[in-house]
Amino acid sequence: MLDQAVPDFTLAVTGNPAFSLSSLHGQKVVLYFYPKDSTPGCTTESQNFRDLHDEFIAAGAVVLGISRDSIKSHDNFRAKQALPFDLVSDPDETACNLFGVMKLKNMYGKQLRGIERSTFVIDAAGILRREWRGVKVPGHAQEVLDYIKAL
Repeated sequence: MLDQAVPDFTLAVTGNPAFSLSSLHGQKVVLYFYPKDSTPGCTTESQNFRDLHDEFIAAGAVVLGISRDSIKSHDNFRAKQALPFDLVSDPDETACNLFGVMKLKNMYGKQLRGIERSTFVIDAAGILRREWRGVKVPGHAQEVLDYIKAL
């Protein structure tokens, strides 16, 4: 899908009844997929994007977090972490499947399906320009911002 147009999708989002990717046409978009609200790695990753949010805005980018959590869970997580960007709820894995982020993971000796921490940058024309898969949180949000600034 790299260097190709990203198909449109519509999902529930915090603060609005629904979000369509096409509504952001003309803007750079950062979509970061994370496993679960209020878990240590996901909280740190969201805080990192929060702390750099003004710089993302200055670089002309919209940041959105996506997980399978409910809007209620997202609203609580967003409020608790003072996140200035919206969180997208994908319980049916629409966007997760589109971006291929669902993976089998080993947790405590059991195999579970879950979101592989991943980030995608879509340019103003709706073309997927960069992807990071199997993301390690430290320094990641800064790396994404550096890429956005160079785009």
